[in-house]
Amino acid sequence: MFITLEGPDGSGKSMQIPLLADFIRLQGYEVLTTREPGGTNIGDQIRQVIMKLGNTSMNPRTEILLFCAARAQIVEEVLRPNLARGVVVISDRYADSTLAYQGYGHGVNLDDLHRLLNFATGGLSPDLTLLLDVDAEEGLKRRQSSGGEWNRLDAYAIEFHKRVRNGYHSLAGAEPDRWKLIDASQTPEMVQSTLRQVVLEKLSTVHNK
Repeated sequence: MFITLEGPDGSGKSMQIPLLADFIRLQGYEVLTTREPGGTNIGDQIRQVIMKLGNTSMNPRTEILLFCAARAQIVEEVLRPNLARGVVVISDRYADSTLAYQGYGHGVNLDDLHRLLNFATGGLSPDLTLLLDVDAEEGLKRRQSSGGEWNRLDAYAIEFHKRVRNGYHSLAGAEPDRWKLIDASQTPEMVQSTLRQVVLEKLSTVHNK
């Protein structure tokens, strides 16, 4: 099963994924966690270019193509082989991030992005997407106070991040069977509890087919 976690910056995905992975392992499943951009040697090199604060002149189209290049690599090198073996794969971001950030955030044509993403992923779509939803201002405050990586995308204006959050809501509304919205303004413990419940329900559905 392929699970992706999406959400605005500061929504807590990176903190929640290891805990969720350990829980799924306790249910008897083999689990692999990964992230985008990155997850492969090539993808990690591309990530450095995308996220570098000094690359302020990067055009949105360049940004999109770099993300898609890293994504194409991880799909073929990591995701497909592990999914074929029956591994539960959990990814911190995937193709929906491009739709939210570059589509809704930058205003790039969504139809063009869908075609490009289909090419980059070879049509590989998540079985379940968990949207950790948090107010844009609150999310950025969390990012700044966490002491973690503050990258070029984090540094975009607040209006950009608001468009991204609204974009995520639009994407989730268009595919309610795949997306599950999680209130990430709750305590981390409450968020984790909800994530576990949703994933268990989906695992039982997938493996009982």
